[in-house]
Amino acid sequence: MSLLGWLQIAATLALVLAVILPLGRYMARLFMGERTFLHTVLSPVERGFYRAAGIDPEREQGWFAYTMAMLVFSALGFISLYLILRLQGVLPFNPSGLPGVAPDLAFNTAISFLTNTNWQAYSGESTMSNFSQMAGLAVHNFLSAATGIALAIAVTRAFARSGTATLGNFWVDLTRATLYVLLPLSVIVALAMVALGVPQTFSGPLDATTLEGAHQTIAIGPLASQEAIKQLGTNGGGFFNANSAHPFENPSALSNMLAIWAMLIVSAALPLTFGRMVGSERQGWAILSAMAILLIGGVALVYWAESSGNPLLTALGVDPAMGNMEGKEVRFGQSISALFVAVTTGLSCGAVNAMHDSLTPLGGLAPMLLMQLGEVLPGGVGSGLYGMVVFAVLSVFVAGLMVGRTPEFLGKKIEAREIRMAVLAVLILPLVILGFTAVSAMLPAALASLNNAGPHGLSELLYAYSSAAGNNGSAFAGLNANTPWFNTTLGIAMALGRFAYVLPLMAMAGSLGAKTRVQASAGTFPTTSALFVGLLVGVILILGGLQFFPALALGPIVEHVLMHASATF
Repeated sequence: MSLLGWLQIAATLALVLAVILPLGRYMARLFMGERTFLHTVLSPVERGFYRAAGIDPEREQGWFAYTMAMLVFSALGFISLYLILRLQGVLPFNPSGLPGVAPDLAFNTAISFLTNTNWQAYSGESTMSNFSQMAGLAVHNFLSAATGIALAIAVTRAFARSGTATLGNFWVDLTRATLYVLLPLSVIVALAMVALGVPQTFSGPLDATTLEGAHQTIAIGPLASQEAIKQLGTNGGGFFNANSAHPFENPSALSNMLAIWAMLIVSAALPLTFGRMVGSERQGWAILSAMAILLIGGVALVYWAESSGNPLLTALGVDPAMGNMEGKEVRFGQSISALFVAVTTGLSCGAVNAMHDSLTPLGGLAPMLLMQLGEVLPGGVGSGLYGMVVFAVLSVFVAGLMVGRTPEFLGKKIEAREIRMAVLAVLILPLVILGFTAVSAMLPAALASLNNAGPHGLSELLYAYSSAAGNNGSAFAGLNANTPWFNTTLGIAMALGRFAYVLPLMAMAGSLGAKTRVQASAGTFPTTSALFVGLLVGVILILGGLQFFPALALGPIVEHVLMHASATF
């Protein structure tokens, strides 16, 4: 590690900090129904959408109606995207004449983009037409992200309101998240991407003649627009198989910094939106601080592990000065590659600018653990915030047990129903991740897809299901996931990670919203203090560590020990 590397990391994070407070306050005004500077231009468009859809924006929904609206909308989105992929061969904007996508892959991809996972078991440039990329994948990049924001805002209202039976209107929140937040930011980022050299065209593939005289087909298309929402919506699905390591998607150090900035700003601003809406910006900063502590810890672990290099290669005479550069772009180097690895997995984004399968064992453990901790650091847009709220509820419950008082959070008493719902939500990830990993580790059909045996092979399986259930989408590239078994089971894991988590979450929000908000007393545990931040970090680490440590010990930790033992002997 170097001082220059840490300065690069600090500069990138400073650019994020510069915009999250105004963005957080802007989103708070938007979702509290106040006018913003964009209303003059966009409110007529918003009203037009409501009239066309027959939506009464003044009519609010209880938690069950809100959740059902989200589920119906998601089901229709899945069907439409599945049909686009299956019928791709007869749809327009298909200059390469690509056929329809196979049924199991279409199922996996439709679930993937619906749940904001964007897992890609295919090469985008050789599988998806421009129409599928734009009308299918890019559309769901917006809608899945907006759905996450809407759910987070509904949960926020449960704490901001007192004795309410409603949590807002799903259709209104979805529309505003798309129209006033994601779309304007995407236009700005897309234009910046074009200025930095990312292509944006409807042209078909280019035919090039190499220096040896051979012919090469170079895929090209509407990259900048997809790249913008891919990062802003923490989607992560790349136009190309190499994702953000491809020079068309990420041509320079500046575009790489822009990508990291775009990934972080909405998710990092939403805790401040939460604080503003509940009447305590300090509460928002406390939640963001817990996120930042664990995320920076992940960055440090990856940076240290990769800078330390691979002792096996050192023993063979490879110069260790640059650390482990296997699978990394020399354009970005160790520090920014480490930041990208931690940010994309802490965010549930899934974009990659380095191949995670080529990380050292402990370097690969860090992104895996960041996903297993609940994808809340700071997590996907919306999903990271409501995941942190669940952990905050569990944290005040633990504090209440220690001092013998009824736990409270933001004036709402946390009782048995809320704890049951919170525990049910956090059990979804380990059940899905460990269950599917265990079954796959015993099936010959699944093991045949592994590129490596032993601990690293287990890590490939564990990473895949952690990524799917956490709605992340990145992968250890050594796993061939485009098989009926993995397309199906990973698709199921994605759906459970999103919707099985949301159901108890929204039930908890409905219960809390109905409660009367009480004033803090001398015995109330302060949830804006450093003590609360430390407790929250501890609860997240203990839950993740206790549930996943045995599996991690058999995978990356054993691999790390074996790597050093082999280098010694």
